[in-house]
Amino acid sequence: ITVNKTIMLLIRRNEDLKEMLESNKESLKLEAMKRIVGLIAKGKTASELFPAVVKNVASKNIELKKLVYVYLVRYAEEQQDLALLSISTFQRALKDPNQFIRASALRVLSSIRVHIIVPIMMLAIKESSADLSPYVRKTAAHAIQKLYSLDPDQKELLIEVIEKLLKDKSTLVAGSVVMAFEEVCPDRIDLIHKNYRKLCNLLVDVEEWGQVVIISMLTRYARTQFTSPWKEVCNSDSEDKKEQAQNKPYIMDPDHRLLLRNTKPLLQSRNTAVVLAVAQLYWHLAPKHEVNVVSKSLVRLLRSHREVQYIVLQNIATMSIQRKGMFEPFMKSFYVRSTDATHIKTLKLEILTNLASETNISIILREFQTYVKSQDKAFAAATIQAIGRCATNISEVTDTCLNGLVLLLSNRDETVVAESVVVIKKLLQTQPSQHSEIIKHMAKLFDNITVPMARASILWLMGEYCERVPKIAPDVLRKMAKTFTAEEDIVKLQTVNLAAKLYLTNSKQTKLLTQYILNLGKYDQSYDIRDRTRFIRQLIVPNEKSGALNKYARRILLAPKPAPVLESTFKDRDRFQLGSLSHSLNSKATGYQELSDWPTVAPDPSVRNVEVIEPVRTPPKTFSHPCKHNVTLSCCESSSSSEEEESSDGSEKSSSDSGNMSSSSEKSFSESESKQKVKKKTKKKSQMTKTQLNAADRYSEDGSFLNCSVAFMRVESHCNAQGVPGRVYLLLHSPISRLYAAARFTHNPNCRICSCLDFINVLFFQVTTPSFGPMTTHELLHHMTGKGLSAKYQFPRQPCLYQPSMVAVQVILSNNSDHCLEKIHIGETSPASLSIHCFNTIERLEPEASVMVSMGIDFSDSTQAANFQLCTKEDQFSVSIQPAVGELLMPRTMSEQDFCKEQGKLLGMNETSPISFYYSKSIISRVADARSALLCRFAAQTISSRALVLVSLELKEATAALTVNTEKSVMASVLLRDLKQAFAQV
Repeated sequence: ITVNKTIMLLIRRNEDLKEMLESNKESLKLEAMKRIVGLIAKGKTASELFPAVVKNVASKNIELKKLVYVYLVRYAEEQQDLALLSISTFQRALKDPNQFIRASALRVLSSIRVHIIVPIMMLAIKESSADLSPYVRKTAAHAIQKLYSLDPDQKELLIEVIEKLLKDKSTLVAGSVVMAFEEVCPDRIDLIHKNYRKLCNLLVDVEEWGQVVIISMLTRYARTQFTSPWKEVCNSDSEDKKEQAQNKPYIMDPDHRLLLRNTKPLLQSRNTAVVLAVAQLYWHLAPKHEVNVVSKSLVRLLRSHREVQYIVLQNIATMSIQRKGMFEPFMKSFYVRSTDATHIKTLKLEILTNLASETNISIILREFQTYVKSQDKAFAAATIQAIGRCATNISEVTDTCLNGLVLLLSNRDETVVAESVVVIKKLLQTQPSQHSEIIKHMAKLFDNITVPMARASILWLMGEYCERVPKIAPDVLRKMAKTFTAEEDIVKLQTVNLAAKLYLTNSKQTKLLTQYILNLGKYDQSYDIRDRTRFIRQLIVPNEKSGALNKYARRILLAPKPAPVLESTFKDRDRFQLGSLSHSLNSKATGYQELSDWPTVAPDPSVRNVEVIEPVRTPPKTFSHPCKHNVTLSCCESSSSSEEEESSDGSEKSSSDSGNMSSSSEKSFSESESKQKVKKKTKKKSQMTKTQLNAADRYSEDGSFLNCSVAFMRVESHCNAQGVPGRVYLLLHSPISRLYAAARFTHNPNCRICSCLDFINVLFFQVTTPSFGPMTTHELLHHMTGKGLSAKYQFPRQPCLYQPSMVAVQVILSNNSDHCLEKIHIGETSPASLSIHCFNTIERLEPEASVMVSMGIDFSDSTQAANFQLCTKEDQFSVSIQPAVGELLMPRTMSEQDFCKEQGKLLGMNETSPISFYYSKSIISRVADARSALLCRFAAQTISSRALVLVSLELKEATAALTVNTEKSVMASVLLRDLKQAFAQV
């Protein structure tokens, strides 16, 4: 009756939902879909409603359409015929202005597992892979895997799409396309070459699921492209060459180091899978002395749930076998707790046993004494096995462990006694001559032991060392003859063995007993025992049929046996990649890809070089200075006579180029400076070749160089012919915009200062006020999403008029529709604590018209996006403004002494340790031309809280060291990340 009532209620509920879905009110349909999705989330079936739901797939209500697509993704594979009826609707939805609708339509389309629509799916994936929305491109990457599983013949076409998506610069797409690569063509390593460095640099910003996939793929990639950092491979035959190879230090490939450097910060991730992925990468790729960095992060994961602890402990157990030193400082973290599950206790016990050494064995054994008393019988037995392993591996404690195990033989718990007997038997095989008393003691306890394995172990000891206990062994055999028929098979087999050995060594006392036991075994129910009995009889009892084998009976049965080796169960698991399912199961799982061995010779690293299309460069210019010496921007040394002849033509070109300055540069100078004429230097003036210009003057049209070029510079002190030091203040573009640098340099006419060190432009201007380069515009709202209304924003880098703690933002609103837009204003903001000064409501915006408005936003010194609603009279659009860290800073001028003084106050927890960058020989030679190292100091303060930010960049020899000191420790990490990405592009 209860079941029938339940069924009737479900039918009535479904009828109600059907009526709501077929009504004319959008609100009822939306409520019905919410309830249906709720049922699906609870695990209840709602397949009967498929016809009613699919009718609403063409609804104009976006929220309703999203819920319908969620339902269709769940049941499209089950209801394929009905889903095919709406396939034209899905195709139209692929052109919808809303990116979520386009993505949902593709997801539903790829969920219909019918071969007839494979061409349609292929076409949809190709179009979506070129979509403007990264969310849609991400969905296309997911659809690739579904289509490949449905029709593997489409592999070649799908590889073309994967190759295209691998070039995508969006962090949202990276993880998904790498997963598609792993599913479709994991052997096509050539597709990764050009994208390797990009994936390494994007790794920090990819979502956690994508990080795991990318790290796993890059681990396999690195094992095929780089040489082993663990040992030197020497193929030379001569001794001299071998000695040279041994003395030659290992030089890690820069791309290999890039991977290790960019994955190391992910050890602080909150996601367990990410931390474990980085740990396995370091284990398989990093030099041995660098692997220890993963220890602390792995131990941190032991505070998680049991399931996480189990997997992490398995990987730690494998690591601790080969490298005890990694986890020895964290030994207390592996102490067993009473609340731990049995499988967790066993793994911790395994790790403690692996970490045991001469220095800490006393502490571990005291811990084991407590574990033996545990109420968990399986754990207590495992502890006794661990004690036996410690006794075998560390000879200094063998006797101590044996004595302790003998004491456990009087324990009331049969499981503990049985396990102790088994372990003692294995230990006695190592030193049998010294422990006859222990064998006698075990014989006395034989009657009280009931566990079959323990009884069999004692019988084996008696037979193996029967000559050492000649009086006790026959008595034990006598007792076993009485209870032979009632014993377990394993005990019967050892009894037959004991009888045979005693027959050979003491036949006078045991001949009749042996014959009696052999007769009992001859008619036993187990065929194993019957066969063993017949074999033993023919072997030890001479007769006409026994043949020549009888002569060797003693050598066969009493042959010396090698002592057993007590090893960890995790010893051979290192053949599987850490963190994989195969490693956890200790057997090769379906789809497992083995790591290849390190190549003897590294493949050509140039395959990872990406061609950079450089913009048109402006030739270097000469600017006058109040001091009597003109500063010429050049990387050349003193010119020769041949160069002087070429310089005559070059001087005319340079003068014309200097006169034709870009309009953006003219706007950045003051009027007085724009009228000032550039003086020409007529003596020994060298002309730069095109190659030198490309190498030295990397000044692009928009005033940026590798996201880090100089916008202006001011010389404070005069420089004379003797080379008096001067101080230069540099203003850099994004991502470290608004930062001032104080750089020490020496001017000498005989040694021109390098104008570009491949990452910084040095432009000498006679200005004393900041001159910013052209502003970068970011898209705030696309006209398709905004129903004709588009919005872009930019940071003017000027003080905010509304409040000093706010960042000034300019928003450009455009009407791309054919009708007027009214009441354009800002609605709700998020988070609630966000302080924002809104622009005044725009009452009317004509078609094809644009207007620029100003806003002020207090980001509270955080790069968290400011979310708000951009509203019109009829619609609301959710938008967000994401500031770069440089936009949260304002310049602060200070002397070198003040800089060093403030830097000294910000040491310790507010300091981010230096990061080294390695540069080419050409840069080193140009630094040598300057006859000194280059030290740049950048000073700024945050707009919101006026917190001081100090950055030091020192270029010396072949490295550039970067140090960040700030009162905002959170900003330090973000700033260092952006700086690192900017400078590492060189």
